[in-house]
Amino acid sequence: MTRPVDPHELRAAVEAVWPWLTGPADRPARPALAAAVRLSLRTLAQDAPGRSVEVRVPPFAAVQCVEGPRHTRGTPPNVVETDPRTWLELATGTLTWSEAEAAGRITASGNRADLAPHLPLLRMA
Repeated sequence: MTRPVDPHELRAAVEAVWPWLTGPADRPARPALAAAVRLSLRTLAQDAPGRSVEVRVPPFAAVQCVEGPRHTRGTPPNVVETDPRTWLELATGTLTWSEAEAAGRITASGNRADLAPHLPLLRMA
């Protein structure tokens, strides 16, 4: 079992990439982007425990979350995949689930793959 995510550590990681998410800043360094993605995905798994949905944000991480039937082999029936920027926009509430779906910025398959009830994970002031 992994240790719980410290909310201050999550906020600091997201603040490090915030200028890129909200403005014309250059893409952050890979380690900073990886930290923000990984910590936010771990927070999702912590806030919505379970193993029925796999959330993938390549190339950085994937987690299983959301209560329901546990998946153990092969490709899970409920999969969400998106890029790091879209994921962090969803995690911070600067993009809604429905906006991301309408824009084709996420792929979500399966009847449990709607993460809208679990987002945003944190709000940035």
